[in-house]
Amino acid sequence: MWEAKAAPERAAELLAWALEHAPPAARVYRSSDDRVVVIDETGTGLPDAPPELIARPPHAWPFERVPRPT
Repeated sequence: MWEAKAAPERAAELLAWALEHAPPAARVYRSSDDRVVVIDETGTGLPDAPPELIARPPHAWPFERVPRPT
């Protein structure tokens, strides 16, 4: 999972950048407080975001899917 807070007035641009650079199977989300989240189960990741689009360095967490017990 990758999460970044957009620089002031740059949320739409950060979202467009994430949509362009996220792997095709990734899910991209936005929040009302100018954050963009990318969930990429392939683990491919994203390149570094342009510094002018972000308010702080993005956070990234590796996750492992856990199957539900049957």
